Amino acid sequence: MTDDALFDATSLNDLSLANRVGLAPMTRISATDEGLATNEMAHYYRKFADGGFGFLVTEGVYTDDAYSQGYLNQPGLVTDDHVEAWTNVTDAVHEVDTPIFAQLMHAGAQSQGNPHLDGDRTLAPSAVQPDGQKAEAYGGSGEFAVPKAADETDLETVREGFVRAARNAVEAGFDGVELHGANGYLLNEFLAADANRRDDEYGGGPESRVQFPAEVLSAVADAVPEEFVVGVRVSQERVTDGDYEWPEGEDAAAVFFEALSAAGADYVHTTETDATTPTFGADGPSLAAAAAEYVADDTVVIANGGLGDPDTAQAAVDAGADLFTLGTSALANPDWPARVVAGDDLDAFDPANYLAPTAGLSDHEVPSEPPLADD
Repeated sequence: MTDDALFDATSLNDLSLANRVGLAPMTRISATDEGLATNEMAHYYRKFADGGFGFLVTEGVYTDDAYSQGYLNQPGLVTDDHVEAWTNVTDAVHEVDTPIFAQLMHAGAQSQGNPHLDGDRTLAPSAVQPDGQKAEAYGGSGEFAVPKAADETDLETVREGFVRAARNAVEAGFDGVELHGANGYLLNEFLAADANRRDDEYGGGPESRVQFPAEVLSAVADAVPEEFVVGVRVSQERVTDGDYEWPEGEDAAAVFFEALSAAGADYVHTTETDATTPTFGADGPSLAAAAAEYVADDTVVIANGGLGDPDTAQAAVDAGADLFTLGTSALANPDWPARVVAGDDLDAFDPANYLAPTAGLSDHEVPSEPPLADD
């Protein structure tokens, strides 16, 4: 497998990547009550760098002290203390010469734990209650609240929050940021026709629904150094509805990917249950393949979804993805790249060992004696 394209050295902007394999962002609840990244988190992320992953994307990080936080014990990038805490994480990962990106997340209507607000108050494009129930693994229970429909002031707060968080990510030593526009969170809600029922410039057809996420992305790209990577994650599926599809199908995908690429996305990171099967009709492209078709030539495509088997990952790359990320396969195999190169067997993912009864970091996920410089 050492000659396989999965393990070719490549690049992303000015960053050199040892291979095409990245760690996918996975929601955990392991920060302090104040949203500070911990030493355990530094050890956790360093473990994947030691295991040979070419780049890492963090769990979702909240971006303001208004509506953005989605879970209790979620990390933030809002305060100077947040920046200082994350610096310990980025320093640990950089000791292995591995790039790390912060995923910037506004939870939108799917927030289920926000200490910055009194009561169960959430924000979304429109006052549409999410389907499903809150997840006990992430500290929630019961139905989601009916969100407040964001007004102009709210939208400006959201936009400014992403920009400040991106600047804080630069200060914390991250190599880039990824805007979370997937899985039913705020930016993804703007893309969804059923969640976005606005009658202003941000609602209606695909061209209007993508406008606010594109504006946020453009504002972030303008606020950070040119070499700093700015990406965006996109899905149709969401936490509360794994079967949701854009009503315009591939036509919507074309509009969304073209607009986000033009707004300044250095990469588009698609996520779906299976990144190699048709998404738009029985014979249509996967979401990742659609992204590869519609983004500009200089926008990198990262595929995610069911790619833990090396042959399946290779199929995603063959279909147009430049890079790919692993989630649960990485949890089960934090040294996945090293194992595959060596021809070693891979372990199956058992959720009972990682995300139960809560999504906090389990003791066995954190190396007991990690080789950190400050130890």
